[in-house]
Amino acid sequence: MSTATPTLAPCPHFIAGEWLPSPHLATTPVFNPSTGDIIAECPAGGAAEVNAAVEAAHAAFPMWRDTPAVERARVFFRYRQLVEQNYDKLCRTVSREHGKTLSEARGDVHRGLENIEYACGIPTLLFGDTLGNLARGVDCETLLQPLGVCVGITPFNFPAMVPLWMFPLALACGNTFVLKPSEKVPLTAILLGELLAQAGLPKGVFNIVHGGRPAVDALLTHPKVRAISFVGSSPIAKYIYETGTRHGKRVQANGGAKNYLVIMPDADISKTVEALSTAAFGCAGERCMAGSTAITVGAAAERLLPDLIAAARAIKVGPTDRPAQPDMGPLITPAHRDKVLQLVATAETEGAKIIADGRRVSVPDAPRGFYLGATIVDGVEANMTLAREEVFGPVLNVMRMDDLDHAIERANASAYGNGAAIFTNSGAAAREFKHRVKAGMVGINVGVPATMAMFPFTGWDDSFYGDLHIQGKEAVQFYTQQKVITTRWFGGEVGDVWKK
Repeated sequence: MSTATPTLAPCPHFIAGEWLPSPHLATTPVFNPSTGDIIAECPAGGAAEVNAAVEAAHAAFPMWRDTPAVERARVFFRYRQLVEQNYDKLCRTVSREHGKTLSEARGDVHRGLENIEYACGIPTLLFGDTLGNLARGVDCETLLQPLGVCVGITPFNFPAMVPLWMFPLALACGNTFVLKPSEKVPLTAILLGELLAQAGLPKGVFNIVHGGRPAVDALLTHPKVRAISFVGSSPIAKYIYETGTRHGKRVQANGGAKNYLVIMPDADISKTVEALSTAAFGCAGERCMAGSTAITVGAAAERLLPDLIAAARAIKVGPTDRPAQPDMGPLITPAHRDKVLQLVATAETEGAKIIADGRRVSVPDAPRGFYLGATIVDGVEANMTLAREEVFGPVLNVMRMDDLDHAIERANASAYGNGAAIFTNSGAAAREFKHRVKAGMVGINVGVPATMAMFPFTGWDDSFYGDLHIQGKEAVQFYTQQKVITTRWFGGEVGDVWKK
């Protein structure tokens, strides 16, 4: 149990290459979720800080735009090396302010590192197309050119990976950037910014502004912001998209999810239990690719549930800021934990059955942490609150269907469309599922079908607002605008004159 008040970590803005304290007295507490201690106070920046950051980015844009792509790539080769050298420090920071286990924090940082590596290939990624002699004496080519000031508004659940989804590629494409990290986890973003400055990025090219809705609204409406990337809940994603596009911005806004995992009677049970446990309870369920609903088909329930319940009950919950690591850490704040608890209680009231109950989990050596154990709720029906709302916690719903057709229909009835997965040894069932299910990312015997940096993160329906997705070639398109050049040179008998 923590007895001493920890020293608060500094939480400055980063504007025009300078770390600046906030003049605002209002702050948001940053918790260590494992202990309940406040470890920092995130300043409530607003329009003034946003304007200073955007103006700095706007002023730095011409110089950075005109820096050759190979030189921009070299900055990210150096940045990659610095991130690797500070890998353990980054992982500890993620774990401390978010509550992830160190293993999960390593995954968070590693996935972000993959995006830095992808950005290092920017000279090739910016290749255009050419066609000589499009018409007689006429050549045509395309160029991909940067937009200007781009913005990233990121969530609490992946403090390293999600910002790194955005700014490395945006910057490598020649844009400048303003990052507004979640006020719940600002410390990882600050460390990422420090390392980027050490990599030799010129002042003003990358900036960090902290704050809540006033800062967000100022970014959405600033006339010098050209593009906005967002990850968060669906209601906020919709607001970001509608507000940003109304003010002339290009927007990609990733929202929430309700991801369905279909288990067929012929599934490999041991592998399926392992995958479902990771999908549902990994990162304490706080991820938009969490497998939140298992649909058992036919006899699959009887084969699956005993082992799945045993696996859930065996998950050790505890503090993640100590050498002895648990299997699962805490939730991000007490308010969020209470929201998840209320959703589980509502499911029970509405007639579902709690078959693995993590609500009474005990963590004697960290009694003030924000803990909830792995929970499985059976008998969930489509009309129940738990079936409709994104829980964002370590709670797995179980629904039962007679056949694959009904399972696909149930999954497709969701308003969301991030991910879906099927567990089967039948190629025919897998093929039917992958072609018919309405989700941007589909797994075949893969519980979390999240993509790597070279592929787009393709949510559908209420899980995404926009046209071009985060990551991969689509992200290069998002952060650039295409120019088509048609060329004719006159001289001699070149042109429309046919030489006889």
